[in-house]
Amino acid sequence: MVAFATTRPVGMRRRGVRVALRLASVGGLLAVGACSGSEAESSPTTQREEASPTAADAPTTSESPPTTAAPSTSDEPATTDASTSDAPTTEAATTVAETTTTEAPVPETTVPTATTTTPPPPNNKVPIAPTPSPLAAIGGQSGPETARVQQRLLDLGFWVSEVDGSYGPTTSQAVMAFQKYFGLEASGSVDETTAAFMSGLTERPFGLADSGTLVEIDKTRQLLMFVVDGRVQWVFNTSTGNGEEYLEEDMNSPGTLVEGVSLTPDGFHQVNRERPEGWWEGDLGKIYRPKYFVGGVAVHGSSSVPNYPASHGCVRVTVEAMDFIWDTGLMPLRLPVWVHQGPRA
Repeated sequence: MVAFATTRPVGMRRRGVRVALRLASVGGLLAVGACSGSEAESSPTTQREEASPTAADAPTTSESPPTTAAPSTSDEPATTDASTSDAPTTEAATTVAETTTTEAPVPETTVPTATTTTPPPPNNKVPIAPTPSPLAAIGGQSGPETARVQQRLLDLGFWVSEVDGSYGPTTSQAVMAFQKYFGLEASGSVDETTAAFMSGLTERPFGLADSGTLVEIDKTRQLLMFVVDGRVQWVFNTSTGNGEEYLEEDMNSPGTLVEGVSLTPDGFHQVNRERPEGWWEGDLGKIYRPKYFVGGVAVHGSSSVPNYPASHGCVRVTVEAMDFIWDTGLMPLRLPVWVHQGPRA
């Protein structure tokens, strides 16, 4: 289009030399637009009338790739640059997305690191070493091996009065408590299974509580446990309420009948009163040095502590065990007492 604007005034003055002048002034530009040579010989009027056809001859111009290419390059630099500048942006976004995708596994690498920290064991679990040599199945006999059994029971927290090699009532009760805790036959005698369990243990007994100082009464296993700072210090064989209905004479009110159900009430209680000396006549029988924790229900000494629930609702231990509880101050007033149905499944 620029070539036509340059040659038209020359053609109006001297038609004969128009081509030469055009060649001189335009030079190589006419060489590029060679298809316009025949149009140079026409009159000015014809040129004006054919101005639009000449514009319409753009398809002819398109036959010359350089001419077509030049305007495209010069007319659309911004478009070309914009497209070019957009490309890195798109690529950058793509790169970021890919980087994000690539880095996604990083948290997965971090997760195992967090889980490699082993949580501390529960406060109520206390390890203990096995015996240097296996204990013998002594049954209920006294002797040197019995002293080893007694010491092992004490180390595990099952109370016996002393390590003297004599298989007396407190040793039998401690063996019975041990057997109840591990679900063995509660015979009170050390058979081979009991001896093997006792020899190979690597952990002391524990209750449901893992903090605080309290009394735990496990009615399912018929055990009484003293917990100090979350750890079982002592375990005793016990006998709680048998769950049966009763109708008996009140020992403190002759001729008066007392009826009820022999239950040791579940729940959280506390020691609220006590009788420090000797035997006392309870409403339903004699009790030794009782520690009451709810109504007339108490932990007390008894001459009969079988391996099953047998009381009217109180928590029985041996007389020797009750003396130990009093002498060591294990069960003071206001101490919490937790009565429950044993370990959760």
